[in-house]
Amino acid sequence: MHGENELVSQVIFGWDPLWVSTILFIATYALIVSERINRAIVSGLGAALMVSLGVLSQETAISGIDFNTLGLLTGMMVIVAITRGSGVFQYVAVWSAKRVKASPWGILLTLSLVTAVFSSLLDNVTTVLLIAPVTLLISHELKINPYPFLFAEIFASNIGGTATLIGDPPNIMIGSAVNLSFNDFLFNLAPIIPLILAITLGIIYLIWGRSMHATADARERIMQFREREAITDVRLLKQSMLVLALVMAGFILARPLRLEPATIAMFGAALLLLLSNLKNDAEAQSEEVHKTFGGVEWITIFFFIGLFISVKGIEEAGALRMLADLVIEYTSGDMTVMSLTILWVSAVASAVVDNIPFVATMIPVIKSMAPTFGGAENLMPLWWSLALGACLGGNGSLVGASANLIVAGFAERAGHRIRFLPFMLLAFPMMLLSIGIASVYVYFRYLW
Repeated sequence: MHGENELVSQVIFGWDPLWVSTILFIATYALIVSERINRAIVSGLGAALMVSLGVLSQETAISGIDFNTLGLLTGMMVIVAITRGSGVFQYVAVWSAKRVKASPWGILLTLSLVTAVFSSLLDNVTTVLLIAPVTLLISHELKINPYPFLFAEIFASNIGGTATLIGDPPNIMIGSAVNLSFNDFLFNLAPIIPLILAITLGIIYLIWGRSMHATADARERIMQFREREAITDVRLLKQSMLVLALVMAGFILARPLRLEPATIAMFGAALLLLLSNLKNDAEAQSEEVHKTFGGVEWITIFFFIGLFISVKGIEEAGALRMLADLVIEYTSGDMTVMSLTILWVSAVASAVVDNIPFVATMIPVIKSMAPTFGGAENLMPLWWSLALGACLGGNGSLVGASANLIVAGFAERAGHRIRFLPFMLLAFPMMLLSIGIASVYVYFRYLW
């Protein structure tokens, strides 16, 4: 970290770097929350100003970018973009609906479970991109309101994504920052997820399940769907399943293999690109690769890059150290109070703003608490509290997580607008219940 005198000499007009970086960060955060300007533009501009005004040198700014997070996200996005072309996700959704004989509640239950499982193995944003359109089609054929289905899938995507390293961007960021493996998340977070999901679905059943009915004719139309027709490329399906299996095995064996998650994901992406393009000539390969890269959410990737640099700016200027000291003072350095405070604050904050910038800010704050608690190895309850709070807290409102906004976008295009306030009035108390369950889990697992 730069000394303050060195920073002062670099910042334009000799301004105080602490104030310049903090004002810049707050302005960037406010614009991201307002959603008036695309978040990738906002974070990029904020990052550029951090460097241009002298808070950071370009070299220091680049050192603040977590390339492990970016590599893991990009690699998985490429794999999913290619796999999507086989039709396997639509196949699973239709197959699931038919297994419950097109019963509306049965479909809601199975699609929620599929969403939770896919969210843990891929990521929740990608999962809802694949499942939401099929859900709208099925609910249209059944002639019933899609809102309960979409509401349940939002919750299932964020709850399922909490279970693993790759399920939700906050987990990817925490895992990369603290060098936590796929198995670490699976062992520490996954055990409580089935209980939270079951209770959530139980509440949804009490609200909507008993009143969901469809005519025999409508259910028969669903039963006439031929899921096999959803598979448009059997060869690609086999290639995709092979690579996904290798990638999952790589995540599980990452420690013995001494490989980072980003390396495994990028290797899988490169391998699947190769296998899926072997049959093509050079020109067709170029077209396919362009198409595949078009499926990568570059807005999210560049949003992360700018965000990492902005957070690096306030970290270098000392703002996060001051925040950490305030938190330690408020909690009197008590690990139990600190863990539960981080869990609840993370949940409420993640419901109010997108959980990604919140976690990006909190990571260096928690890291700086290591001396207070006798070393980095004693901070683990705080990391699991942050992960649970940020991921589950995303269910509290429509802006809480990227997956929520994607589902809302699909619903609006289909003529079924999900309104912010009615969603939050129901979702926020349900989210708080899930955090209450997580609090009991964290206390007895790590603090007892």
